[in-house]
Amino acid sequence: QVQLVESGGGLVQAGGSLRLSCAASGRTVSSLTMGWFRQAPGKEREFVGATSWSGGSTVYADSVKGRFTISRDNAKNTVYLQMNSLKPEDTAVYYCAAQNGNIIFRTGKYYNYWGQGTQVTVSS
Repeated sequence: QVQLVESGGGLVQAGGSLRLSCAASGRTVSSLTMGWFRQAPGKEREFVGATSWSGGSTVYADSVKGRFTISRDNAKNTVYLQMNSLKPEDTAVYYCAAQNGNIIFRTGKYYNYWGQGTQVTVSS
């Protein structure tokens, strides 16, 4: 069983930066395709980005491309989401997710494991 725990959320002004962490236990992140999703109040869950377990592919939603970066630290068994140039529309609960395959899916139903989420609020 894989457990995922997110941290690093908070309140930041527009234009600022935050780094979210997703610490995994039960499996090594190097053997999982890791994704980030977010959900704003009243909206459906949205794909943010994901990186394959092989490290060969990382994909981002158009809304965050060029501003957000996913990275791994295999020694810490942790995946990060670096968020720069934040906008008020980035406000949401951010979720870390993992799936066993090596294909990046933009739909949450293909992910086997989920964290509890961390709130990110961007003020204007």
